[in-house]
Amino acid sequence: MPYFIDVILPIPLPKLFTYSVTEAEADFLKSGMRVSVPFGKSKIYTALVYSIHNNEPLIYEAKVIHQILDETPVITQMQLNHWQWIAEYYMCTLGDVMRAAIPNAFILESETVISRNTSKIINDEDLKDDEFLIYDALHHQSSLKIQEIVSILDKKNVLPVIKRLIDKEVVTVEEEVYEKYKPKLVRYVKLGTNYSSEIKLQELLEELSRAPKQREVVLTLFSMSAQTKKPIKVSELTKKSDTSAAIIKSLIDKNILEEYHLQIDRIQYSGEENNPIKILNEPQFKAYHEIQESFKTNQITLLHGVTSSGKTEIYVKLIEEVLKEGKQVLYLVPEIALTTQLVNRLQDYFGEKVVVFHSKYSSQERVEVWNHVLENSSKAQVILGARSSVLLPFYNLGIVIVDEEHEASYKQFDPAPRYHARDTAIVLAHLFQCKTLLGSATPSLESYYNTKQNKYGLVELHTRYNNVLMPEIELVDVKDKHKRKRMTGHFSDRLIEEMTETLKAGHQIILFQNRRGFSPIIECITCGHAPQCPNCDVSLTYHQYKDQLRCHYCGYYSVMIKACEACGCIDLDNKGFGTEQVEEEVKDLFPDSKVARMDLDTTRGKYGYEKIITAFEQQEVDILVGTQMLTKGLDFRHVKLVGIMNADNMLNFPDFRAHERSFQLMLQVSGRAGRTEERGKVLIQTYNPYHNILQQVSTNSYVEMYKEQLEERRNFKYPPVYRLIKITIKHRDYNKVNQGADWYAKSLRIIFKTDVLGPEFPPVSRIRNQYIKHILVKIPPKQSVSKTKEAIIKINNSFSTVKDFRAVRVILNVDNY
Repeated sequence: MPYFIDVILPIPLPKLFTYSVTEAEADFLKSGMRVSVPFGKSKIYTALVYSIHNNEPLIYEAKVIHQILDETPVITQMQLNHWQWIAEYYMCTLGDVMRAAIPNAFILESETVISRNTSKIINDEDLKDDEFLIYDALHHQSSLKIQEIVSILDKKNVLPVIKRLIDKEVVTVEEEVYEKYKPKLVRYVKLGTNYSSEIKLQELLEELSRAPKQREVVLTLFSMSAQTKKPIKVSELTKKSDTSAAIIKSLIDKNILEEYHLQIDRIQYSGEENNPIKILNEPQFKAYHEIQESFKTNQITLLHGVTSSGKTEIYVKLIEEVLKEGKQVLYLVPEIALTTQLVNRLQDYFGEKVVVFHSKYSSQERVEVWNHVLENSSKAQVILGARSSVLLPFYNLGIVIVDEEHEASYKQFDPAPRYHARDTAIVLAHLFQCKTLLGSATPSLESYYNTKQNKYGLVELHTRYNNVLMPEIELVDVKDKHKRKRMTGHFSDRLIEEMTETLKAGHQIILFQNRRGFSPIIECITCGHAPQCPNCDVSLTYHQYKDQLRCHYCGYYSVMIKACEACGCIDLDNKGFGTEQVEEEVKDLFPDSKVARMDLDTTRGKYGYEKIITAFEQQEVDILVGTQMLTKGLDFRHVKLVGIMNADNMLNFPDFRAHERSFQLMLQVSGRAGRTEERGKVLIQTYNPYHNILQQVSTNSYVEMYKEQLEERRNFKYPPVYRLIKITIKHRDYNKVNQGADWYAKSLRIIFKTDVLGPEFPPVSRIRNQYIKHILVKIPPKQSVSKTKEAIIKINNSFSTVKDFRAVRVILNVDNY
């Protein structure tokens, strides 16, 4: 009887692919194991076994697999079910989900290897110079990789040369699969076995009396071994004996020392004993008790607690309960900056049970976290991570906590799968039959709406920890201040006054401007020309620290121009302002204060966030200027004043969620002020202080904002009342995008009538030389979502069969947040 396996390939294929296996392989293989398989003419891929069966494919002949890569599955069955849901719900393929979920190091890559054909005698004179160079190199080593040939010939296009060598039968070509994950090995040393007796050791020390440095190393090793029974690291020995690696190497060469390697984890917890968990105060205990009660009747509960009400301590208490049952905890946060602060707090309580997972981790570190979670190891009981951690191979999940659940950063935009981590986590919890707790000071309209529909439970926490008062919020009318000449740069006299007082009292300040760079537009005063990005329909932002003009969409940059490119005049003016300009103005206004900036430019490295946050926590920095990274639940003890430099650019954004987002952003950044004894103060600079949203922010009235926004969404048929699927059409050719989008929209209108909006160009209609058009499909409350998606997929398939539109890219984005 023939045996077959269906596999998931890490490429966007709508269907699974079938391969042939032997009976012994079929008995050994399990769903979730990796196999390397041939695909296409010469490609080799790492695939995941989805199922094992006896049904031969009817359309094509099943190829044989290359090799089995695992002894046990690296993916759990529960995970495969979860992936299946993600692929169906977010209208992508299982291959897309696999690519996003699995650490890169797990996906083996094939590489072309060139070897010498030993069965044929070659005459050197028949070879051209470049061919001879490769032929000669193959005499010195058995095989060469493409990259090595590139460096030998010192040119990029080496394929024609290799082709000529294949035609002359000088070389053979094959695909070699190699493993990317390398375990971390640490070098240890011990005294050679010949010197284990006391007499031999005495002889050795006498022998080394002429080499005092080597003698010192041996004596240090001897004393270190006596003090600790643990293996001695080479690095520690070098440091303790104050010597160099060369001296240790010479001792190893003489066989006086023996070296060996041990595999260790890249991610380790080096803390002391765990601290006892804090006792909850009365409002916290009441909220904790209400959450427990809510969980009896609801799978999902929303904790709506004002900023600094101590939500984290409630989470910690819930985590403690779940860990007692021996289950795992998933704790989601929207921003890597938050993991930096939270990991120390959680490790204080739970020690090495806490593991962190996010995109700044190296491929090797991700593999180690993955394996710990898969094995349900004691080192991975509490998984703290950004959105990608929802795709880990959980073994026995006990609770899912989604902190700052309103955050837009939970939504993945590119590449597919375009999932929303909060919603995906809720489904994951449902698969494990465990509870989900969503927490936020400014819940998303969707979640709050679900509590009103009795889909979620609702627990509210109205008081700040220790009954600290909510910050006093003051709106500053910038238009009026300009008229009265009371502005210094972008700072009003009120803001300068408050900053001076705060600094005098020894407190810290946060200044929020949701734009990085120095200024978004450089404009010629004479002719009005502004430098544009050559690849995108957007002006270039000036970054002063590198003296560059940069595009924030495609990464294009050029040196700052000294004169207008259109008319040649040297009078150039800055329009608008970013964090860099705010930082510079603050330094001029307060030269004695230490200023730091936190935005995408200053947090590039793995520890970029950590350095800035730690410096601010330890009061090495007085004023922190930053973008929305600052708003996301960070806990700073000594911040007394928060200044929002310009509230208007958030409010006037062309998006139906702009007002909700502005409210959340401003209230969250306000929540960083006055988190301990003294009441904090927030100053919001705006040209329109009577705007409804700003009035609601100043009175901290979430419910008022919710009612007003929901009424608008009802009238205009937007989420949470209606659901949305956004279809994006992309191509380099402007006309093709227009024709394709019109064809697509007409087809949609035949089925969905007036529930189709567009096609419409977005505010930035060309990015990376690709023109973009959007179509929105609204799904009424009673309409079947799955049937709607089926209809869209049919239209999508028809679209891709039209010859003219074959090269046009279509992106389907479900629940476009």
